[in-house]
Amino acid sequence: MPETIEIQLKKGVLGLCVLALLARADSYAYEIASRLSDAIDMGEGTIYPLMRRMQTDGLVETYLVESASGPSRKYYRLSPAGREALAAQSAEWTHFTRAVDAIVSNEVAHDAQPGEPA
Repeated sequence: MPETIEIQLKKGVLGLCVLALLARADSYAYEIASRLSDAIDMGEGTIYPLMRRMQTDGLVETYLVESASGPSRKYYRLSPAGREALAAQSAEWTHFTRAVDAIVSNEVAHDAQPGEPA
């Protein structure tokens, strides 16, 4: 069964959302997953492979913080490359969403002739 557009959109922006959350504050995977679940209804199981991939790609760094209620937690923070990726992806996202909004809201004149301004 093909994925719905909603699922495809969520998967497409998940990395950007994680980078944006980590730009605000360091966090551990479960906390990131909880925020994403609340905001965009993204499942917890999706975040762990993404965090490993982001670490492998050098976008995030990790460190351990001892917890009084159990084992140490692995925290993630943006690396310099992650900050650059966030800036680039945010700019791309803004450009893309404006273009889609213009098309969807019919701001682009659909009756313009080739060579004429839209």
